[in-house]
Amino acid sequence: MTTSTFHLPNGRPKTVIVTGGAGGIGAQTIRSYHVAGCNVVIADLPFAKNAADRVISSLSDPDRAMYHPTNIINWDDMRALFREAKKRFGQVDIVVANAGLMESKGFYEFEEDKQGELEEPTEAYKIIDVNLKGSMNNLDGARGSVVLIASTSGYFGGTGVVSYISSKHGVVGLGRSSQRKANELGVRVNVVAPFFTPTYITTGYSEKWKERDLPANTVEGVASVIMETSIDPQRKGHSMLVAGSHVKEIETARTTLTKEWLGEDIADVMAKGGKFFEDMGGYTLPKARS
Repeated sequence: MTTSTFHLPNGRPKTVIVTGGAGGIGAQTIRSYHVAGCNVVIADLPFAKNAADRVISSLSDPDRAMYHPTNIINWDDMRALFREAKKRFGQVDIVVANAGLMESKGFYEFEEDKQGELEEPTEAYKIIDVNLKGSMNNLDGARGSVVLIASTSGYFGGTGVVSYISSKHGVVGLGRSSQRKANELGVRVNVVAPFFTPTYITTGYSEKWKERDLPANTVEGVASVIMETSIDPQRKGHSMLVAGSHVKEIETARTTLTKEWLGEDIADVMAKGGKFFEDMGGYTLPKARS
């Protein structure tokens, strides 16, 4: 990657929004884009303001950075985020939908109310809202490149962390299902799926992981893949799995292995169905029921 890659033809720096940009992978992604010459926008919750300010003050040119308090599941917040970013820097070129949560208790740890009936699992729903709905909200307003941060849990996920794994599968589906419209709009939508990365949400087992000498990502390594994916014109509908020193594009491999996975007969049926919808110009949506 060269510094010129992160500038527009007129020489103006590209502007990058990173949600959840005040800490962990997000903060390192902000730093990496800034070093490459970009304007950077940290979008994070109000409680993260001090952390965001520290990130900005550590940058070589804080004038090319801003923080905007943002709840990514709040539509008005997201509109304000894009509006203020454009007001400050002219336009938004890259969006990294990084913000995410993991539940603090298991989905199946049922609790009862005073009447002995099951209480609604509100935290579980919040995880789905932030990780999936929040990612969907990032697709509006972008005009260049969008990188959705999923996880290897979006492909595998046998650890029993129900809401997080379900939401990350949803992010993978969001990336796949957005390609037709993204191509029409000239927007590249890709996914980055990190394996274990030491951040806040992994603090409960990070040390034990390290003791076993298992492979782990660094935030610097993940940030580098995010940047490369965001500016590579060949990346459209791709998913980059990052596992320590290994980086692999896995959507193309999945497509290539469809016949081996499903068998030629079912793969043929699926291919014919896909061709049908391709010829139709997409799925014909049903009318809303009153």
